[in-house]
Amino acid sequence: MASDAFFPFQDSIEIAAQHGGVSAIIEPGGSIRDREVMEAAEKGGISLYFTGKRVFLH
Repeated sequence: MASDAFFPFQDSIEIAAQHGGVSAIIEPGGSIRDREVMEAAEKGGISLYFTGKRVFLH
């Protein structure tokens, strides 16, 4: 799964883990809740990669 924005909460990660099929997520990071998102990914068996960079700009 890929996102061009950070995940502000862990709920999206938890839903992805519950429905299966997602083994890795790439996203820029930068949320004050990155730690919670990382913990949810680890708990769900999902590899999480932070790019530190957004590709799409408004």
